[in-house]
Amino acid sequence: MSYILHIDTAIVSASVCLSFKKDIVGLLNNPLQKDSASWIQTGIRQLMEKTGIGLHQLNAVSISAGPGSYTGLRVGMATAKGLCYALNIPLITINTLKMMAVAVQNDEVDLICPMIDARRMEVFAAIYDKTLDEIISPHNIILDENSFSEILKTKRILFFGNGSNKFQALIKTPNAIFKQVEANAKHLVTLSFSDYQQELFADLAYSQPFYGKEFYSPAIQSSRQKNKI
Repeated sequence: MSYILHIDTAIVSASVCLSFKKDIVGLLNNPLQKDSASWIQTGIRQLMEKTGIGLHQLNAVSISAGPGSYTGLRVGMATAKGLCYALNIPLITINTLKMMAVAVQNDEVDLICPMIDARRMEVFAAIYDKTLDEIISPHNIILDENSFSEILKTKRILFFGNGSNKFQALIKTPNAIFKQVEANAKHLVTLSFSDYQQELFADLAYSQPFYGKEFYSPAIQSSRQKNKI
């Protein structure tokens, strides 16, 4: 048996998915954007009720581990780890940008570049080929008109995600293709099942979201400033 619960709270609208091996059993999307914290527990309960599968039947939980929304990442990771501890099952962590890349089906481009907005002109981005091999690893970048210019000289790249609009306003080459692509927890299924088969499990005690850059909050910043005095 290999029932896996998949959780994505990293991007704008949270979602949960249940799969059996590589087959999707059920999927729920949060109807209210930016409301992951209050929805995720309800969403999981509704999904399990809808599919008729009990939590005790789960064999693993997978999580879109970032980068993305700081609050969403913390809520998703805490939820996933809590379920894994309670059910004594493994945790599988998948980079959010790679999850997004799975959602793309386009034979007219050479490379795929998901982008997540990181405020101002900064985005989280990575580049994959069409077999999802990593060409440029996930990182944060401040966009300008020269971003990815060397690769764009010879390769057609599909840019998508909520950070790509900022780049579209800057870039003028026909090798840069822009498209609206919807990614959610169902795009964790094939990646997670592959990791499950290989037993590539996260360390449950020490797993943390991949923020992409240092987490900022006014409380933390104030504490650091006091320590410098």
